[in-house]
Amino acid sequence: MKITSILLFCMTIHLCLPETAAQEATRWRGPSGNGTYPDNNLLHSWPSAGPEVLWHFDELGPGYSSPVFARGNIYVSGMIEHTGYIFILSQEGKLINKYPYGPEYFESYPGSRSTPVIAGEQLYMLNGYGRLVCMHADKGTTIWTKELFKDFDGRNTDWGITETVVIDGDMFYCCPGGIVHNVVALDRYTGKLIWKCNGKGEIPAYNTPLLINLPARKLLVTMMASHSLGIDARTGELLWAQHQPNQWSVHANTPIYADHGVYCFSGYGQGGFKLNLSDDGKIVKKSWTNKSLDSRIGGAVFINGYIYGSGDQDRSWQCIDWKTGNQMYSSAEIGNGVAISADGLLFCYSQRGELVLVKADPVQFKILGRTTVNLGSGQHWAHPVMNNGRLFIRHGNVLIAYRISA
Repeated sequence: MKITSILLFCMTIHLCLPETAAQEATRWRGPSGNGTYPDNNLLHSWPSAGPEVLWHFDELGPGYSSPVFARGNIYVSGMIEHTGYIFILSQEGKLINKYPYGPEYFESYPGSRSTPVIAGEQLYMLNGYGRLVCMHADKGTTIWTKELFKDFDGRNTDWGITETVVIDGDMFYCCPGGIVHNVVALDRYTGKLIWKCNGKGEIPAYNTPLLINLPARKLLVTMMASHSLGIDARTGELLWAQHQPNQWSVHANTPIYADHGVYCFSGYGQGGFKLNLSDDGKIVKKSWTNKSLDSRIGGAVFINGYIYGSGDQDRSWQCIDWKTGNQMYSSAEIGNGVAISADGLLFCYSQRGELVLVKADPVQFKILGRTTVNLGSGQHWAHPVMNNGRLFIRHGNVLIAYRISA
C-alpha cells in the first residue's frame, strides 16, 4: 500500500507540473541569446577536408535567417517567389511540411530575414514588411496577426525588418519603430497590446533585443537608429538612452550582457561601448569605448572575460578585454563574418564562405580547422546554429548540417 501511495503521489505531482520545457521559447543566437551554445565534447580539430557533412536541404529559397529546434523538428524561414514560408524539417533533413506566412521582402537583398520563434504549439514570425504572425507551429494555421506599420505606427528600414521577436512567459516584445509605439509588449496568445514605449521615436535598427534578468527587474535592451535603449520589461518605462549613431543607422547586433555590464556595438567604424548597470538597471555608467571591433552584422561572443568577433571597416578578427576594452589581438587570416561559441571554441563563418574552428584564447587567433561552404547561393550572412553536436549553416537556399561532436 505504501508503494502504491507513493506512485500515485508522484503521478499527481507530474500531472500538476507546468510544461515549462514545452513552453520555453526558442531564441535567436542560442538558448541564452548570446551566441554561446551548451554543446560539449566537440571536436577540437577538424580533418583536412573539414567536418563531415551529414546532410543538406536545398529548397529553402533565398534568405538570411537561421534554423531553430523545437517539437523534435527543425524550423527555418525561406522565400519562394515573393512569398515567405516556414519549412519544417526532420532531424535527418527531410521536408515534413511547409506553409506560407505572407509576402516576404523582395527588394534589395531579397529573402527571408527573421528567424521563427516557437513556444509550445505557437510559432511567431515577423516578415520584412512588418507583418507579425502567430501560427500553429506544425499545422501553419493562423492564430492572430498584427501589422506593425498600421497597428503601431511603425516604420520600415532601408533593407527591411530583420528583427527576431523576443518572448518571455506570456509576453512578447518587438520594435515597430513608431513615434508612439517605438517598442511594444504584446500578449503572446492574443496579440493584445500590454505596453508601449516611445523611446526616442526612432526607426528600428535591424537588431533583436536582449532580455536581461537583473536582481531588481527584467531589463529589455535594444538599439534603434541612433540610440541604445534600456526599458523596464514589465512596464515599458524608458530607464535610459545612450546616443550611438552610425552612417546608415544599422545596429544589427544583439547586445551582450555579463557581470552587470552590457555591451552595445555596431559597424561602419562606430564600434561599441560597455555600460555598467545598477542592480535595478536604472543607472548606467559608461565603462569604456572601443571602435576597432565594429561588427556590422556578425555579432560577437563573451567567453571568460573576453569578447571575440570581427570588424567591418577594420575587417580583422579581434579579442577585446571585457574589463578594459583593450584589444588583445587582431588577425586577418580569414574574412570578417559571424562568430558563435561552444566548449571553449569559436566557430567563425566569414563573408567569403570560410568556416573556421578557432581556440577561444585571448593571446592568439589559433585556427584548429577550416573548410569552405560551397553549397548554396548569395551572401554568407546567416548566423550558424548548434544543436546536439551538429553545426548548421544556412547559405541562401541551402541548409547544411555538419557533425562536430567527438
